[in-house]
Amino acid sequence: MYDQIAANKRRTALLIVVFFALVLAIGYVFGRAFDIGYGGVLIAFVVAVAMTWGSYWYSDRIVLALSRARPVDRDIEPYLVNTIEGLSIAAGLPVPRAYVIDDPAPNAFATGRDPEHAAIAVTTGLLQKLDRLELEGVVAHELSHIKNRDTLIQTLAAVLAGTVVLASDWMLRSLWWRGGRRRDSEGAGQLQALFALIGIALAILAPLFATLIQMAISRQREYLADANGALLTRYPAGLASALRKIAADTNRLAVANKATEPLYIYNPLKDYGGGLNALFNTHPPIEERIKRLEAM
Repeated sequence: MYDQIAANKRRTALLIVVFFALVLAIGYVFGRAFDIGYGGVLIAFVVAVAMTWGSYWYSDRIVLALSRARPVDRDIEPYLVNTIEGLSIAAGLPVPRAYVIDDPAPNAFATGRDPEHAAIAVTTGLLQKLDRLELEGVVAHELSHIKNRDTLIQTLAAVLAGTVVLASDWMLRSLWWRGGRRRDSEGAGQLQALFALIGIALAILAPLFATLIQMAISRQREYLADANGALLTRYPAGLASALRKIAADTNRLAVANKATEPLYIYNPLKDYGGGLNALFNTHPPIEERIKRLEAM
């Protein structure tokens, strides 16, 4: 179990490094194409940091509002409150705010920039359809996301992906405008033309690479939260059983969207299946997650 946790952390760290390298590469090519040297790298870095900073402070409020989550009612959902409080103490975490989404589809997510400002939201369908041990497994999974600061990592990945898409679009538009208006000296012009061609190729392919990296980060964090959640409850079978029930449920979460999709314990939107299509999934295959839990 500990080896699996360590391996997932290493993979995520590598993916974040690759993500930053992609952002800076776009900035570098843009700078060379427009003859501003490393100014393009600086611009890309500043934009990425600024967007990440804004998301860091406001992402939890936005996610809860988009999900139409309401604060938990202790009189109506006392067991949810008790479960979150008990497992938070066991995990050595501040007790996160609890929210409920009025929807029959069983699902849950965690959000917040750090453990001191975290929240867990579950659907009424989850509360109605899971037994005690299964609910504890789901809550432990979400607490693991909080402890591992996965919401921060996923926010960073989403912002960097957005930065790549915006930068790529900006580069294509700028190169198109510049191509029709400017003629350089032969030597400098040839070099800048080369970087312009590289820039066009990068601008077309970079958004695809960014999406693939973002999805890979999301999948690794789910595996890590599964392993840590099982470690917290000491009962992997509870989470495995919960995942089976959630995956088998035919209801679809009405409030789910592409922005919040990676946060949920189970993908509430489209699953792209196996093979190469699996690269576009925000979550690992449910069968593989259950298999890993049962092997613990």
